[in-house]
Amino acid sequence: MLFTTHKQEQILIHNFQTVKYKIMSYITPDEITTHLGVEQIEAISDGDETMLTAAIDAATQEAKGYLKAYDIAAELAKTGSQRNALLMIFIKDIAVWHFVNICNVNTSMELRQDRYERAIAWLKAVQKGEVLPDLPTIENNGGEANNLPYKVTSNPKRNNHI
Repeated sequence: MLFTTHKQEQILIHNFQTVKYKIMSYITPDEITTHLGVEQIEAISDGDETMLTAAIDAATQEAKGYLKAYDIAAELAKTGSQRNALLMIFIKDIAVWHFVNICNVNTSMELRQDRYERAIAWLKAVQKGEVLPDLPTIENNGGEANNLPYKVTSNPKRNNHI
């Protein structure tokens, strides 16, 4: 995969196919209010939305790292109700964790840490193939979706002695 940026569009080149995606944040700062109060956001950011946006971007990148087996660029290009609700919750949890680490204002750090760890555990389970989320899969050269998960293992080597 290769990403390039050109005039407010992100171009994904995958298997010699080019697909354009508008650069938009998967989660907007306004949507974080489902996980953190407006007063807390204002107190931490001091009215500067760039810190919250940076936390959201970091959380999205962190989630992408675990979801390489899926066409995550296509998922992140979705908007509104087309987005995966569970992925949105976990990205918000990760973003709030990164954001509240700037300054703890009227929020339980234990709760935030538990939610962050739960989000990472879910992403690791998806990565291992233990959980199969409803996310678009990467297509192979024939245009068919890869069947996930696919794992090759073998029995441990046996040493026989006579």
